[in-house]
Amino acid sequence: MIIGDLSARLADARARVIIELSRAVTDWGGQVPEDPGVAELAVLLEDAAANLHAITSFTRTELAGAVAHLRAADRLGGLLPAVTLWHLGQALRRAAPLRGTAEPTTAPGEPAPQTC
Repeated sequence: MIIGDLSARLADARARVIIELSRAVTDWGGQVPEDPGVAELAVLLEDAAANLHAITSFTRTELAGAVAHLRAADRLGGLLPAVTLWHLGQALRRAAPLRGTAEPTTAPGEPAPQTC
């Protein structure tokens, strides 16, 4: 049962990271559908990054890195769950809005995000 337990833990971790990645994509202005796949998140993050105007080249590079990790995780699928999870974690780390950079922007006509 050790392998079964490990598989369950990896699946739970993958689900949590997908939720966090969805939030990061939303923070950057993407519209995430319900229950997105890894490939969908890569496309959405890439599109959101392309539509941002006031970000640094470092931030743009980090977002491109996140997209690359998402694509790597998609290619691996379920073959190597631990490696796939590592790529998803790297994507999340790079896609999380970076402190000190320009705020993510909204698409024209969308309301600005509310802050408390």
